[in-house]
Amino acid sequence: MGGVAALSRPLVSTSDLSTALGGPNPPAVLDTRWSLGGPPGREAHAAGHVPGAVFVDLDTELAAPAGTGVGGRHPLPEPADLQRVLRAAGVRAGAPVVVYDADNGSVAARAWWLLRWAGHTDVAVLDGGFAAWVADGGAVSAEAVRPGAGDIEVRPGGMPVLDADGAAELAAVGLLLDARAPERYRGEVEPVDPRAGHVPGAVNAPFAGHVGADGRWLDPSVLAARFAGLGAVAGVPVGAYCGSGVTAASVVLALEVAGISSAAAPAPLFAGSWSAWSADPGRPVATGDAPGGAAHG
Repeated sequence: MGGVAALSRPLVSTSDLSTALGGPNPPAVLDTRWSLGGPPGREAHAAGHVPGAVFVDLDTELAAPAGTGVGGRHPLPEPADLQRVLRAAGVRAGAPVVVYDADNGSVAARAWWLLRWAGHTDVAVLDGGFAAWVADGGAVSAEAVRPGAGDIEVRPGGMPVLDADGAAELAAVGLLLDARAPERYRGEVEPVDPRAGHVPGAVNAPFAGHVGADGRWLDPSVLAARFAGLGAVAGVPVGAYCGSGVTAASVVLALEVAGISSAAAPAPLFAGSWSAWSADPGRPVATGDAPGGAAHG
């Protein structure tokens, strides 16, 4: 990544970001803090953020309205809409971008994935997010940021996307990883979507397993061993889904960190994810611990 020293894609350390921000080609920094139950991330951003960071809202700027496009709670945004958001945030063609969330990268990965999908390759997630930035003594600002206009051109297709049929096929012939918490995967609880359970054949890989207690990402070798234990071995195609296509992006990122996929051959994402699958009464649902589980119509 131009301007960010010693970067190990697709993650950047707090020290490398700090150095880059004081360098001749500082990256655009996007703050994507968000939580399902609130409070709004914009409030946290206003209280304090990485100097120069621009807040980008998951619900209204990194997703189309629910029920549009590929369906689900966080459909992929229209290219023209995403381009307008990214330009307003100061993202320039060919220039570096760093994205962060509160801590574990599960939301920041959505913006990372979208930028890559849009054809912008010079992007990384801040390892440990804002929590790590503060813990490591990073400067914090409450000043409103007014970036110069960006000129990025969004060209979709940089990351592979699965629809429901593609997800079903991958679960049958390869490895479809479900990023949700185990109790949601098993169908014991379902707080937001129409039906409880998982895509038949999918294997549970909770996104929380990518990071340590401090929210920083595990060593690539540890991640590689974790995914190998789930069946990600040579020759097996791997993809991911979650509740609405957000935290599954962190699985795609983790697969790349682990060396199982690469920037040249990234893992596909089922963008509509469980929120789209469970809303279709024609799609079967599995419950329990096993990938196949107990199937229901």
